[in-house]
Amino acid sequence: MESLDRRRDRIETRLETVVDGTEPAELRERVRHVALSGGKRVRPTITVLVCEALSGDTEAAVEFAVGVELVHNASLVIDDIIDESDLRRGTPAAWTAFGYGPAIVASDGLLGEAFALFSTDDRAMQAVSEAMVQLGEGEATELVDRPVSEAEYMELARRKTGALFRAAAELGAIAADADPYTVEAVGRYAERVGVAFQMRDDVLDATADADQLGKPAGHDAQMDRPSIVEVTDLSPTEANRRAREESDAALDALAATDAEDSEAVEYLRDLAEFVVERER
Repeated sequence: MESLDRRRDRIETRLETVVDGTEPAELRERVRHVALSGGKRVRPTITVLVCEALSGDTEAAVEFAVGVELVHNASLVIDDIIDESDLRRGTPAAWTAFGYGPAIVASDGLLGEAFALFSTDDRAMQAVSEAMVQLGEGEATELVDRPVSEAEYMELARRKTGALFRAAAELGAIAADADPYTVEAVGRYAERVGVAFQMRDDVLDATADADQLGKPAGHDAQMDRPSIVEVTDLSPTEANRRAREESDAALDALAATDAEDSEAVEYLRDLAEFVVERER
């Protein structure tokens, strides 16, 4: 079986190839700056692991995995513009490096390349399209209808972060030609992982420093952004406990699938643990 690093290397290699095929050259350099400046590659790794856990064709899954990563990076470009964040992954954000207009064009370029990869499968297109609707609604909610309670925050986190995690897992199941019940179950797993990821991200923003994060710290409070710490009266420790509950629910959803116990399943379990323990 491949190690987790080997799986990520497969994704990275294909990502580089797709990005290097972007035209024209000026757009290619901006897309490279966004997509190849690092990142945890959590979402695409979920796609490949889910496909493998369901005994599917991982070649197809890698294509979808790269598409998910491109969509994620496109959304980050817009997030940084909205938040006026100068740094992303320790390097200048796209709008800082190129200006607002070229950064938005780079985001569009990333989406175009992504949907070219999804276009080979109608179910894949549907899964990603639904996720993007949820993502857009989450972004709009954050800007104009800000949550004022923990329940409203959780709905925002589900849309803004959980939806693309869900799509990543669903795409892995689709690549494995799984039945609708299994596609839904792995989607629930990943959505919960995504929400836990967002909650932990909020805590780190409130408690870590910029060098540790690779991006500005304390940004949620500065921008009056609706983080779990800002919206509720929860302490960072209590917020981490809530994130752990989401992680546990993710593990329950994964256990509800017919995936046989395997190295890929073990990695998926480990991921649900990692997102609430990470330090950046």
